[in-house]
Amino acid sequence: MTIELIDIAVRDKAAHPRLAGRTTGHVRAVLSETHADRQQTHELAITVWADLAADASDADIDMALMLKAAAIIARLKASLNGTG
Repeated sequence: MTIELIDIAVRDKAAHPRLAGRTTGHVRAVLSETHADRQQTHELAITVWADLAADASDADIDMALMLKAAAIIARLKASLNGTG
């Protein structure tokens, strides 16, 4: 079984209502799974958060949220492959 990340994007984000410097949001991830010569596409909405400096740019916030989602996907892949 092979799982590949084929697309990732921030779907929404907002400042945390109580924790200063924390941004929460959802990242849309599209995965392609190949198993026994069959290919299937999965679209996930991953809830993430990141603590950032007050002067972080919008691009920095998006990158931090996508990196959090990518780490979650990497743990998922490791678990499915029996290495995690």
